[in-house]
Amino acid sequence: MKWTKLTVETTCEAVDLLNAFLDEEGVLGVQIEDNMPLTDEEISDMYIDLLPDDMPVFDGTAKVSCYLDDSFDVEDMKIKINEELRRLSEFIDVGSGMIVCSSTEDTDWINNWKAYFKPFRIYDNIVIKPTWEELPEDVNNDDIVIQIDPGTAFGTGSHETTKLCIGQLKKYMKDGDHVLDAGSGSGILSFICNKLGAGKVLGIDIDSIAVDVSNENREINGITDEQVSFICGNVLEDNKLVEEIGNCYDVVVANILADVIIPLSKIVQSFMKPDGVFISSGIINIKEEEVRTALIDNNFDIIDTVYMNDWVSFVAKRKN
Repeated sequence: MKWTKLTVETTCEAVDLLNAFLDEEGVLGVQIEDNMPLTDEEISDMYIDLLPDDMPVFDGTAKVSCYLDDSFDVEDMKIKINEELRRLSEFIDVGSGMIVCSSTEDTDWINNWKAYFKPFRIYDNIVIKPTWEELPEDVNNDDIVIQIDPGTAFGTGSHETTKLCIGQLKKYMKDGDHVLDAGSGSGILSFICNKLGAGKVLGIDIDSIAVDVSNENREINGITDEQVSFICGNVLEDNKLVEEIGNCYDVVVANILADVIIPLSKIVQSFMKPDGVFISSGIINIKEEEVRTALIDNNFDIIDTVYMNDWVSFVAKRKN
């Protein structure tokens, strides 16, 4: 299949907000190139010995590329991106805002990006390893290693929102808990829950390709279907599916968009035990108050709020 690639020349400051906008527009593949200097911690976590000699000089610029299949009207998307850039420019520097259009084949962008996906330590004792890479030498026996081949489902686990979820899972999930992973993507959080001691994990995603990829990754990680399983569906539209999932979950984790978490907050208690917790992430800071209000209006008490850069995570429990 041929894809249309739109590349927006912008700034590092605008990257997260533009990425969130593209997510909301249903764009599945987003590539970010930012001229940000790497910290010593980031370099050590990437398990590389030497950085290339031609590393860009940090100047605050960035490029955000998205890939559109035939279901998108390219000209309409360019208009929407320009309108969003104009809106964002009212309160941040969005750079030149130039949009470059090109075309690419599946094999070009699905496989070429793998050269840049290296093993990394996403949390203190959790390492994400691409299936095609060797295990780093400094990984020890106490580390949890999750092997991933995201395929076209993407989701490498490197984003701040994933890190926020992991921290909250470590804090609130207990051994033997049943966990529902809403918006499971390539399965990373589901596998981490299993390795952290969950008794049973169900991952659900609206994308059938993501579910197929998750099942393949589950086998790669030596996890059984009884421990972690995945289904395809949309709980916001399918009442029968909501009933089938049931209300047996100690933890529901949703690392998705704020605009999905808001309607999800109306029904998520249908899946939870009376004392269960709802961990939500993927919330850009400009949407924080909207999500907070939705949770409170839907009979939740917010018991924990954590931040990482421009992102927010809530932990909520049913009001007594």
